[in-house]
Amino acid sequence: MVDLTPNSSFSLTLRIELPNRAGMLASVTQAIAQAGGNLGQIDLVDQNRRVSVRDLCVDAASTEHAEQIVQAVSALDEIKILTIYDRTFNLHRRGKISVTCKLPLKNQSDLAMAYTPGVGRICMAIAQDPEQVYKLTIKQNTVAIITDGSAVLGLGNLGPEAALPVMEGKAMLFKSFADIDAFPICLATQDTEEIIRTVKAIAPVFGGVNLEDISAPRCFEIEARLQQELTIPVFHDDQHGTAIVSLAALYNALKLVKKSLASVRIVINGAGAAGIAIARLLQKAGATTVWLCDSQGLLTQDRADLNPQKREFAVDAPARTLADALKGADVFLGVSVPGALTVEMVRSMAQDPIVFAMANPIPEIQPEWVESEVAVMATGRSDYPNQINNVLAFPGIFRGALDCRAKAITPSMFLEAAGAIASLVSASELDREYIIPSVFDERVVATVAAAVQRAARDEGIAQA
Repeated sequence: MVDLTPNSSFSLTLRIELPNRAGMLASVTQAIAQAGGNLGQIDLVDQNRRVSVRDLCVDAASTEHAEQIVQAVSALDEIKILTIYDRTFNLHRRGKISVTCKLPLKNQSDLAMAYTPGVGRICMAIAQDPEQVYKLTIKQNTVAIITDGSAVLGLGNLGPEAALPVMEGKAMLFKSFADIDAFPICLATQDTEEIIRTVKAIAPVFGGVNLEDISAPRCFEIEARLQQELTIPVFHDDQHGTAIVSLAALYNALKLVKKSLASVRIVINGAGAAGIAIARLLQKAGATTVWLCDSQGLLTQDRADLNPQKREFAVDAPARTLADALKGADVFLGVSVPGALTVEMVRSMAQDPIVFAMANPIPEIQPEWVESEVAVMATGRSDYPNQINNVLAFPGIFRGALDCRAKAITPSMFLEAAGAIASLVSASELDREYIIPSVFDERVVATVAAAVQRAARDEGIAQA
């Protein structure tokens, strides 16, 4: 399945030269529209009596589509394309983050305090009282973003170098949304024991660890071991961030259809890290009927191919396929692949079905195909209503955990965070196209952080 919707992931800037007379720019914009491009900002770069030079931002649906748009403009008489650049590649050029100094070094006195000999006094203070490291270094506000590149987005096992742009982006999100200094650490190993040893060895620098894009089922053991063996919070965002935001959105969707979490049958398609984590959190929140499907169908007790995490959710049911499982179901949660869900499957669900098609960038089903069939629809995309986006969770989760120096991040914190996110959509605002706040809602991080701190104190794991 190919998504033909233009989006900023495939965004170009065309610098064109055209005759400075009426109608010439209109011919360019018309050609872009006829080629299916979505025109954005237009800037005048230079102009004289004879010609104009303009920059046109254009969104395409794919690399091939972008080339078609360029060809359509190139074919116009009297229009000259001066330069073309891919805006996404341009944004990533030379990386997206940097390290800056908090204080300037202006003179010898500054240098003597920031570095030798003055820094020796700080070293001795920490050696005598290791807890001082939180006050006298970057540790309290710094998170390590750890990956082995084995499950990069939906792209697969690309390795550590190819994972780096994603981890840089994650660091940007930590800083932009929660003012947390995070640094990408892409490991050149996919050996579970070596990853655990390496993270433990670098832990003294960091106040928390965010695991990212590590394939299942190894990610479960890596997280569990690090949680046991470290005294700083460890959080696998692919699991728990997705679960927290999904639960928050489901709380509000169920309010709209006047159903309870305990009464509905929930079918999750995708039994990897995210699917397993969602199922676990739903059960902790009070869901009683959660069915998981993988690429082979429903997880049933008579299947011999299930790993321990999948076997945890095996059911005794006659259903075998996703289509079977969805008959009469109230909720579909997809963390799987494009095209996994059909219109016929949605029509077979219970009255007022809730569909969260969260595969990215192409959802399990295009929302417009079932707009009249569902009560509530959500995706992982920003160009549709109700985006299920982990950015609603992990910045606030870590902000709260770091501020109270929590020893761990626990399922109770996940529940509190989900409830906090859901609470930001008031009863008067709640609508089938507004069940979850925007990632740019400035209340989100503070509200989630406060909820996490409350949970940490209630559990007795806060240290500050």
